[in-house]
Amino acid sequence: MNLSFFDQFTSPHLLGIPLILLSMLIPALLLPSPDNRWITNRLSTLQSWLLHLITKQLMMPLNKKGHKWALILTSLMIFLLMTNLLGLLPYTFTPTTQLSMNMALAFPLWLATLLTGLRNQPTISLGHLLPEGTPTPLIPALIMIETTSLLIRPLALGVRLTANLTAGHLLIQLISTATTVLLPIMPAISILTTLILLLLTIVEVAVAMIQAYVFVLVLSL
Repeated sequence: MNLSFFDQFTSPHLLGIPLILLSMLIPALLLPSPDNRWITNRLSTLQSWLLHLITKQLMMPLNKKGHKWALILTSLMIFLLMTNLLGLLPYTFTPTTQLSMNMALAFPLWLATLLTGLRNQPTISLGHLLPEGTPTPLIPALIMIETTSLLIRPLALGVRLTANLTAGHLLIQLISTATTVLLPIMPAISILTTLILLLLTIVEVAVAMIQAYVFVLVLSL
């Protein structure tokens, strides 16, 4: 059976059972949960430091009333971060390359922030649709433009995350395939391609971390 470069993005199945749920649960299983016999060690200290750093960065632009969202936003950030990073390992599947999953994460949280703003501060929320000092002839057009940009925001969030991770995985597979093909023909070029692959892998690790942060930050703002 001939395989294409896009087969790595198809949801894996075993005996007709989709394994995407297993791929989504594994990152959560890697995080130890504290109990009464919890012993502080280097791993738990590093985990606590990372959670504190992420929560601080996400809550810094928000006021004190917005800090009630800290638990769900930090949990989403940790989930996306671990899913993106584990997806870079060989023979793994990255659930965040699926647009349907990213939209399922973006749309409910975007709708929750929108409805919360309309309920608590309706005047200020509706005021964002029309900048102050707009000429009267431009008012209908600007309202339509701002409304459209507001409605497509969850789609932009999902597409951004999907496109960045998909492009990175495709580049890694293309360059690794070129390395394998060139090895018996031109070893020197193959070694150079391997160095490029290593650099690209480091870049993809950074992209996986940045995209998880940007996804949650735009939602919180």
